[in-house]
Amino acid sequence: MDNYIEVYGRRLYGLCMNLCRERNEADDLYQETWLKALQHFDQYDQSLDFEPWITRICINTYKDVCRRKKRSPFFDFFQSSEEKDAIMERTPGRERNYVELKDAVDRLDEKLRMTVILFYFNGLDQKQTAETLNVPLGTVKSRLSTARKLLKEMMMDAEKF
Repeated sequence: MDNYIEVYGRRLYGLCMNLCRERNEADDLYQETWLKALQHFDQYDQSLDFEPWITRICINTYKDVCRRKKRSPFFDFFQSSEEKDAIMERTPGRERNYVELKDAVDRLDEKLRMTVILFYFNGLDQKQTAETLNVPLGTVKSRLSTARKLLKEMMMDAEKF
């Protein structure tokens, strides 16, 4: 298992940070994901790629944690509009665009958001994203296309203000 942690640990932690956004919650999710992977390692088909398997465990663990906390699994990045405004005032140009993009991604439907996070933020290709989400490749392509259109609209609307 140590070899898997060494190879996939950094990317998995990045996914945990994209999902939770708070370091303590991301740390907990990261640890719980590896514990579940260790507990169920006998169910892993070693002829298949490990990354979609561990990513799926992480996503399902995250959803379980959110259900336990009785909140939407894809809560807003910013706690309030005042907090968002304060951050935006202190953020220069290019970084501001990134913050606005992350905010727009957070407002996407759950299925679109997860597809975008895995493909763009976690660097999985379309096939790996499809395997991880357990959906057909065409569904991933469609979701990415829809998400790009929606994000473009949201970003253009944000520029008007």
